[in-house]
Amino acid sequence: MNYKNAIQNPIFKIISEAAKDLNLDAYVIGGFVRDHLLDRGLHKDIDIVAIGNGITLAKQVSKKLPNKPKVQVFKTYGTAMLRYEDMDIEFVGARKESYNENSRNPVVENGTLEDDQNRRDFTINALALDLSNENFGNLLDPFGGVEDLQRKIIKTPLDPDITYSDDPLRMMRAIRFATQLNFTIESKSLEAISRNKDRIKIITKERIVVELNKILGSKVPSVGFLLLEKTGLLNYILPEITALKGIDEIEGQRHKDNFYHTLEVVDNISLHTNNVWLRWAALLHDIGKAPTKKFSKKVGWTFHAHEFEGAKMVYQLFKRLKMPLNEKMKFVQKMVFMSSRPIVLAQDIVTDSAVRRLVFDAGEYVEDLMTLCEADITTKNPRKFQKYHNNFKIVREKIIEVEARDHVRNFQPPISGEDIMKAFNIKPSREIGQIKEVIKEAILEGDIPNEYEAAFELMLKEGKRLGLETS
Repeated sequence: MNYKNAIQNPIFKIISEAAKDLNLDAYVIGGFVRDHLLDRGLHKDIDIVAIGNGITLAKQVSKKLPNKPKVQVFKTYGTAMLRYEDMDIEFVGARKESYNENSRNPVVENGTLEDDQNRRDFTINALALDLSNENFGNLLDPFGGVEDLQRKIIKTPLDPDITYSDDPLRMMRAIRFATQLNFTIESKSLEAISRNKDRIKIITKERIVVELNKILGSKVPSVGFLLLEKTGLLNYILPEITALKGIDEIEGQRHKDNFYHTLEVVDNISLHTNNVWLRWAALLHDIGKAPTKKFSKKVGWTFHAHEFEGAKMVYQLFKRLKMPLNEKMKFVQKMVFMSSRPIVLAQDIVTDSAVRRLVFDAGEYVEDLMTLCEADITTKNPRKFQKYHNNFKIVREKIIEVEARDHVRNFQPPISGEDIMKAFNIKPSREIGQIKEVIKEAILEGDIPNEYEAAFELMLKEGKRLGLETS
């Protein structure tokens, strides 16, 4: 079957001509072909396999392009890359690979197109389009990848035990593709992932996180996390999440299964945000419940201070997975720590003071916090579901009203430490902090407006109480 329509972009003709100049064959392979056949739009990363030297082909292509783009060469991997318009095009020579048990980095040698297709992770990623003049656009599909696309199946070209053992990251990729494409992993392949799950330990944390982020970024992330749990991979990667699984019962009192609740929250929030860090917050918002779970005869199951414990666990989790210990991590921590605050507000009479404190503490992230808390409503009782959402609507309206009047988001006190030192002719001291705290509390309680004159008057009054005299 011919797919010339898939490679109408002039770049493919240029690659074809460059390959002819060098007397070698070249093919488009992998994700570009797969996504075209799935009608997923233009794939911006294009992989070209040359039966010969891929780096030489990349340089020849660059010479033929009007702007002569720079060719990045990665000698270690025998690959080269250039950018054309908005596409990243990677060139590699066809190769065959052999692995040893302790590394996912293969021993590589030159090979045929068949060798190269054999080393691919899945049948749907082994599809290739011929770029030679005579067969331009012909599809090479040795493993029935087109049929697997039609059947929505993730399957390895060769024995799945060998495929996954050789490169255990492929287990994560299988689950990621199943999640992104809404495909099913073939039963033999799924069983092989369970058998080889402990091999994931040889994969770097950074590569695992890349796949986790892609699963979290999918339309329905729970699909991937359920597969990770079913195969046993999740316990190696995120044991804090698997620890939430299960329901305990004492004296007839039970609590909800926080694992499945968590996945519901992640799916809920994914309907409203593409922010992967807010999705991480949804995934981790209840991790403190496992270590804080206790049973009391008086009140039943409790999870006291689980938000505080969870926020501490976020740091440890990010550190273990070698994720960024920067503002992104602090954002997730803050969301986890504050995850119950709006819920408490929504259950009671919403006071201006409580809303001011919420906005003050959440700062610029108050919208994200509200989105997380609304996603946290997973009750199956229609009356309760509607009631909670209506209450959150009231909280949101109150936030807008209070913020417009009191300006407490990213709060800066109207009176600075310099103002206090000047007014009382004093040097830096404990009293300055005390006065600033009193002013802040008065604004948050609504006792004074967030304005200079009112704050100055309160400063004088508090200074007098502390025995300070104006200069």
